[in-house]
Amino acid sequence: MVAIVTKEIRVQNAANFISDVGTNSMYLFIGRSQQWPSSDSSIDTPVDKALDKQTAHQRMVAAKKLASSDLSHSVPRYNWVSGNTYIQYDDNTALAGTQYYVLTDELKCYKCIIAGPGASVNKPTGTTTNNIEADGGDGYRWKYLFTLGGVQATKFLTSAYMPVKTLASDDGSLQWQVQANADAGAIHQIIVTAGGTGYTSAPTVTITGDGTSATATATVAGGAVTGVTITDNGGNYENATVSFSGGAGSNAAARAVLSPKGGHGSDPINELSGFFVMTNCNLDGAEGSGDFPIDNDYRQIGLVRNPYNHGTTTTSTATTLNANKSLSLSSVSGTFTADALITGGTSGAKGFVDSVSGTTIRYHQDSTTGFTPFQGSESVTQTGGVSATISSLGDPEIDKHSGQVLYLENRSAISRATAQIEDIKLVIEF
Repeated sequence: MVAIVTKEIRVQNAANFISDVGTNSMYLFIGRSQQWPSSDSSIDTPVDKALDKQTAHQRMVAAKKLASSDLSHSVPRYNWVSGNTYIQYDDNTALAGTQYYVLTDELKCYKCIIAGPGASVNKPTGTTTNNIEADGGDGYRWKYLFTLGGVQATKFLTSAYMPVKTLASDDGSLQWQVQANADAGAIHQIIVTAGGTGYTSAPTVTITGDGTSATATATVAGGAVTGVTITDNGGNYENATVSFSGGAGSNAAARAVLSPKGGHGSDPINELSGFFVMTNCNLDGAEGSGDFPIDNDYRQIGLVRNPYNHGTTTTSTATTLNANKSLSLSSVSGTFTADALITGGTSGAKGFVDSVSGTTIRYHQDSTTGFTPFQGSESVTQTGGVSATISSLGDPEIDKHSGQVLYLENRSAISRATAQIEDIKLVIEF
């Protein structure tokens, strides 16, 4: 059996994910304060196995809740560059992953409807909302789709990806006019598949199908049909055939390129294969009243869906969550430091320090330390003669192994600081 998963189901899965964030609790989390086993220049590759997800829970430091407005359908970004050759739209071609659309430096997005005979040298600039742009002189004809707004560009535009949306209502933008004026079933291109022979004049072009009004004329050179020019795009075609008659020749053939359902520009998400989702989350210093510590770095970012509050089965809804256990200390001698290994004098418990704030230590345990709990009133030590007495034990705000880890990304160390904002963008392909 031979089968495919179509672009449409991938786009729908992306849409479902964005919708899910609006109805469930999705958190971006950071973790892994220690360097990678070999070095920070040799980053571990995450694997979709239970152990990797369990370890991510254990080393989680803090989490921040995402809103649906923090997500966007996205597509690969292809900048218009003079001298590049672009792919024209064709209903008989798998277009995803090809450069059949561009983004200009004015943040205008265009779809290539007709490609020229060579490279594109004239940047598209028009904003026609009810047709495709005229030939700019290089043979290329583009369909203006939208211009990225400031918020879209700030939150979701990167060097590799750009946001895309389909409007559900009139927001006063040119994009809405493009969508509303899209010509369903219009024919903008006819491709000659056989030139035929013996033509002494241009044959009559006849377009037949389930739409109406499309007309075209043929061009002849050397006794063969070399091109077909659309004179009326018509509309409402879902099927169309092209035939030639007259001109004293024979055997010319061509096919009509049908516009996507709804017409070019009616649904940018589907037209541009928007089965990527980008998330955007800003981490602003020690936000959440210190939930995100600033005295250590992190190397792992992930998404966890519907975690519980610690010790409950209640789904977390707080804006930020501290994911560390903590120790309140007294009789401190020396200075406890981030990333150090601490040991309980009576229990023998071990843990890695994630943050130190005054006389409070935040820490995590993993398979390398074991999971023996620290005890109240016992001593705790760090290499170098640092010691203290545990006054009390603190729990994390998030239940450490609750929720579904949906995404893991390992990186080199990302340092934090009080006045620093980390703008974290994750791209997920469906």
